[in-house]
This record gives sequence, C-alpha cells and structure tokens, in this order.
Amino acid sequence: MRDTPFGQGVRWASGARMFKYPEEHPDFLLLHPYIRAAEEGGLSTENENDSDSSATIPSPNQTSEGNTLVSWYAHDDLANPSNWCLGKKAWVHASINYYAFAIYMASSLYTPAAPELIRIWDISVTASSLGLGIFVLGYGIGPLLFGPLSEIPAIGRSSVYLVTQFLFLVLSIPTALANNVAGFIVLRFLQGFFGAPALCIAGGTIGDITAPLWLPFMLYVYAFCPLAGPSLGPLIAGFSVPVKGWRWSMWEVVWSVGLSFVSMIFVPETSAATILYRRANRLRALTGIKSYRSQSEIDHRHISASLIVKNSLFIPWKINGLDPSVLFTSLYCALVYCIFYSFFEVFPLVYMDMYGMNYGEMGLIYLAVLAAVVVGGVPYLGFIHFIVNKATEEGRKIQPETRLVPALVASFFMPTGLFLFAWTSNPHIHWIVPTIGVFLAGGAFCIIIQSVFVYIALAYPTYVSSLFAANTFCRAVLALAAVLWSGPLYLNLGIGRGTSILGGLCGGCIIGVFVLWRWGHILRARSRFAVSD
Repeated sequence: MRDTPFGQGVRWASGARMFKYPEEHPDFLLLHPYIRAAEEGGLSTENENDSDSSATIPSPNQTSEGNTLVSWYAHDDLANPSNWCLGKKAWVHASINYYAFAIYMASSLYTPAAPELIRIWDISVTASSLGLGIFVLGYGIGPLLFGPLSEIPAIGRSSVYLVTQFLFLVLSIPTALANNVAGFIVLRFLQGFFGAPALCIAGGTIGDITAPLWLPFMLYVYAFCPLAGPSLGPLIAGFSVPVKGWRWSMWEVVWSVGLSFVSMIFVPETSAATILYRRANRLRALTGIKSYRSQSEIDHRHISASLIVKNSLFIPWKINGLDPSVLFTSLYCALVYCIFYSFFEVFPLVYMDMYGMNYGEMGLIYLAVLAAVVVGGVPYLGFIHFIVNKATEEGRKIQPETRLVPALVASFFMPTGLFLFAWTSNPHIHWIVPTIGVFLAGGAFCIIIQSVFVYIALAYPTYVSSLFAANTFCRAVLALAAVLWSGPLYLNLGIGRGTSILGGLCGGCIIGVFVLWRWGHILRARSRFAVSD
C-alpha cells in the first residue's frame, strides 16, 4: 500500500507520518556489515517488524567514483517486486490486464456509433472511420514518449500510468459531449495517445513481478486482453447504441476506464530502478551522506532529454533501415495488425448486409477471435513449457530463432483463414463458415505477434524498448490505413478479391518467417545491433 499512488498521497498529506519506510523509523541503524561503509553508504534495521527483510544483509558495493551502491537490504527484501506475495502480484496482474482491456475496448466501442454520426454530422464513411483509426494512431505514437519516460528512475511506471489515465478520463468527458466532427476526431486522437502506456509499459510491469519461466504465460494472458477489448467493444456498444444513441458508447469508455483508474491508484510501483532510486534519496536524507546512489541513478546521470529523444525517435528507424530482420518483423506485425482492424470495416458488409444481423448480433462474431486466442494458447504455451522452459532448466541454450517456431506454424493459418473468409462470405453459405476463417486468422494473429516480440527481445536486448516502440508505431500507422482504405477496397473489389489480396500478402510473408527461422542466426552475426551466438 505504501508504494501505491494512494499510499504516496497519504504520506504527503500526513507529512510522512503514515506509511513510513524502514529508513524513517527511529530505530533504523547503520549496522554491520554496512557500518564499515557508514560514511559512504549501507544500512540495516534493528527491528524486524520495520524491516523489509529477514535474511542476511549483503555487503554494499563501492564504485570507482566513491559511491556506495544502494541495493536490496537482503535477498528476500520485500521491497523487491520479485519477492512480493502471491496476492499482491495477482492484484497487479489483474489491474494491468483490465487496464489494457479497457483502453483497447475504448477504440472499438465507437464503431457501432459511426452510422449515426454519418447521419447527424453529414460526413462520409471514410471520415467516420477516423473515429477508430485516429485513436489507434494515437496509441501508436504515445509509446515513443511514454516508453522512455517510464524507464527514467525518477519517474517510474506508476507515475506515467496515473497521469496518463487521469488525462484520458478528463478528455473522455468532452469526447462524449462533442458537437462537431473536428473536435471529436482531435479528442479521439488524444484519448489514444494518453492510453498508450497500457500498450508500451504494461509488459514491463508484468516482467518486473514475474519469474522468467512464468513470464511467457503471464504475457500471453496479458496479450489476450488487448484482443478481448476491441473484440467486445462492438458487442457491448452494438446493443446499447441503437437504444441510447452514439454518446452512450463514449460514456461507456468513461465508465470502463474510470474503474481501471480507481484500481491503478492501488497498484504499487514495480520498477526496481525507481524503487532503489527512491531508497537512495531516503538514505541521503537520513544520513546527510551524498555518496549513496542507486545503479540506475548512476546510469542515467548523463542521459539528457536530447539523448532520450534520439534513442526513441531515431535509433529504432536506423536499425529498421540497416537490419533486414528487424525491418521484416516490423512490416509483418504491421500487416497482421492492419488485417485485424480491417475486420471492423468488413464485418458489417458481411454479417449485416449479407446475413441480416444487427450490430449486437454482429458483435458476437468477434467472440470467435477470443476463442481462437484461448485455443491457440494451448499449443503455444505447450511449446514454451515442454521445449523452451525444459531446455532452460537443463542448462541448454535456446537460440532466439527457436522462438519463431510457433509463428512459422501460425503463418500458414493466417492466409488460410483469410481465404476461407473471403470465398465463403456468401448469403447462400452458412455464416459459421466464414466465421471459422475469422477464428483461424485471429488465433494466428496473436501467436505471430507474441513470437515475434519474444524474438526481438532476445535477439536485440540492448535496443528492445526502442524497437518495440517503433514496431507499435508501424502497426498503428498501418492499422489507421487499413481502417481508411478497407471500405473502398471491399466496395470496389468485393469481399472475395479484397480479402484475398490481404491473404496473398500474408502467404508471401511465410517465406520471410521461414528465412528468419532458418538463417536468422547468420543475419544476427552480420548485424551490429543484434547479439550473436
């Protein structure tokens, strides 16, 4: 509770008399083995009730510059997120996953309202599509700023979550009250922009509190939520908008994200760099000795704002331009992402115009995507458990390319599902048949994204944050394009030929995935950005 925004607020209001840290208790002393470094750093506590540890205190490390590194007081220090109890970790997981679900659902809650806005504001179908597309673009640009900010020890993850969610909520109110399309589109972009931390920081939070062997499982659960949100949005708004009007869908955004905001107030800071940075500040205040420093504080001492901008805006594009492996993963992820968002444009043409469903009934079709993610998770997580984790436990090294095996298999299901959807979307064929195609493509989408992200993290660990942000931006830009050109594409070419173009592109990418899996280690050896074997 102490390290949550709520706890920090109570500490501020009480003048730090409530929710005290161990260093702030009067019986907190500099004891052996830290007594030898008392004038440089190191400390412990005499009272076990006030301590965040119950084990032997490790000796402090000294730097060549004379600083004493502030670290965990013991191997089981409860300030370390890795040592939190199961209930505390479960709360963080639940809050982060719901946060991602609510933000992503906010993107698609709008879609059933688009026809009403076309009529009220006398706008084109393409212009109405911007309500979805511009939101997606916003949360593609946001990671370029919020990702690097969350890695600064003085800021951390919790502060970024709280501020951006608050701004999201504030902006959501005038969005629901907007009276013209220009203001509405601008506000939707800002909503997406300030919702971006759910996309770019949440994975880091999950990694902070999860053991390495369990991390792929928890990340797959998290990946389910950004798919569940957009999939359930049309279902929820599809039944409410025809009765309550388009503004109701925007109020649903306020309610869903508002609940997430309340839960995030009680989510503690999980970044070890930030926790130790704050601990070093308290030790300097306690002892008056300025040599106490956390490692992250030392590492970021010479990092300027211009360097942060360079790392987030220029380096990832430089790597994309010089490393064909990274460029392919960016383009492939962007392609499958744009296909997912093209569903919001093509589903009404198929399930409403051909099969006579209403918006609510059509929203049920999106459940096929959720079912696909659950079913697809069984072989994917089985691969992680029986192949990857087993090799890790036995001390055998797994090459990053091995993590692409699930993506290689899934890459066949993506075009298969699209071609099935393309040529069975016909009033004379039962609607379940094209929905099976949606099921196949939806499951492949999740597995491809998961596998590629793990590959990037393992092959390019030094630049992983920047590359994830660039990958997200590429996906968002192409998703915006898909939302805008999907309507004209299907109206001019028809469902069959229009979807077949996307299926053909995915079919061609199978070759790229195979090349990356088979010869990726050679490409890494030639790259100056990747790790080599």
